Amino acid sequence: MDTITPCLWFDTESEEAAAFYTSIFEDSRIVEVSYYNDAAPSRAGEVLTVAFEINGQRFTALNGGPQFTPSEAISFQIPCDSQDEVDRYWDRLTDGGEEGPCGWVKDRFGVSWQVFPKRMIELFAGPDREAATRAMAAMMKMHKIDLAQIEEAAGAPA
Repeated sequence: MDTITPCLWFDTESEEAAAFYTSIFEDSRIVEVSYYNDAAPSRAGEVLTVAFEINGQRFTALNGGPQFTPSEAISFQIPCDSQDEVDRYWDRLTDGGEEGPCGWVKDRFGVSWQVFPKRMIELFAGPDREAATRAMAAMMKMHKIDLAQIEEAAGAPA
């Protein structure tokens, strides 16, 4: 097996979604577009799939119809190196989408993402369990993650 490729089911928006995602992430590209043929006469000529890559990870966007929609049960994590990076991804993904708690975003296509600074995870997993608890308590009150507030909470005794 070469790899596992996530397949995102859309009604008819696969091309638009792939273009949106590849516009957000620097190291990304559309790889291939396939089309329905005469075996699906009501859809012949319409886009079937769009293969695209983000940071070397391949995805497939499928125009499968309205039967299925995305849910928060599946999300994609974006571990960020800085608050600026968190802000950039958050702003792009919430454009036409909606903010969720604790760094979760549902984009304009209904796909869920978790945008968070790597440092936050380090604080949660650190040896100081009281600091980790304070950091997590601060995060639980947020939508977009504010690393400075989490670090402040971790460093301040309760």
